[in-house]
Amino acid sequence: MSDSEVDGPKQVSDPDYHSENHTAAQTCGWTANALRGEGKCYKNIFYGIESHRCIQMTPVVKCNERCVFCWRDHAGHAYELGDVEWDDPDAVAEASLSLQRKLLSGFGGNDAVPRERFEEAMEPRHVAISLDGEPSLYPYLPELIEAFHERDITTFLVSNGTKPDVLAECDPTQLYVSVDAADRWTFDSTVKAVEDDAWERLVDTLDVLAEKDETRTVLRTTLVNGHNMHHPEWYATMFRRADPDFVELKAYMHVGHSRGRLDRDSMPDHDEVRDFTERVQEYMPDHDVLKEVPVSHVTLLSKTEDTWVPKLQKDSDFWARDPHAGE
Repeated sequence: MSDSEVDGPKQVSDPDYHSENHTAAQTCGWTANALRGEGKCYKNIFYGIESHRCIQMTPVVKCNERCVFCWRDHAGHAYELGDVEWDDPDAVAEASLSLQRKLLSGFGGNDAVPRERFEEAMEPRHVAISLDGEPSLYPYLPELIEAFHERDITTFLVSNGTKPDVLAECDPTQLYVSVDAADRWTFDSTVKAVEDDAWERLVDTLDVLAEKDETRTVLRTTLVNGHNMHHPEWYATMFRRADPDFVELKAYMHVGHSRGRLDRDSMPDHDEVRDFTERVQEYMPDHDVLKEVPVSHVTLLSKTEDTWVPKLQKDSDFWARDPHAGE
């Protein structure tokens, strides 16, 4: 099916997504694992997120890029935003909570899930605005972040950096921007942006991140063999321009619809990811801490050894206000 033949937000009605209007959510595999006591996401190790209490959602299932490594079906991103009746930020926040509770409700009867952990999961404390699409296409994204904060939920926003003016107004708990190429040719062949000025906007976004004082910033790169694993010094130049708190480098995973665009050899193993990370680090002396989670094929470059979000430290007021504290 070509993009021109798609007349609606296909993925919102996909069986794997639960949705209310344009808000969609899906259970992350690590959320299910954490509920059963079978491990937590690398974001717990790096940043302190409790995986069983994290919502994975998006306020818009549409993207303005066609990355070759994306596990989503690009056809579902081709509808026109002018046809969407936008919910206000409070409605999106409430829909996200409602969808998460519906998605996890079945775990309440699972003998492998302790009752206290299930009840905690029913009161999410984190939201990853990253499920699908490009969140900055939602016209009230800064207000949505505030709506989650008003509900005492931390926000982890993932963007492709094509809307620098929007991101300048967003102050999530942690802001991730994808940098999946360090030169224009690789960007065009790997990211395949819909808009002609996407590369220039990404560079502008790096400058926006450099001005962020309160918001923790992360640059993240999906590494794909044969596509974008070259010139580590160029990546370092991009990264230094944004002056991020952290840099994540993660292997492409051969899953979902990406299998129709790439072969399995495109997926680097963890040793290759670490080797490339070390080569980038040679040009980033301020980021002298390297952490890794081999099972997730991901590395982290940091300026500091302690990389957890301060309010997610176990003795913080954030957890003291937890409705389940002391149960």
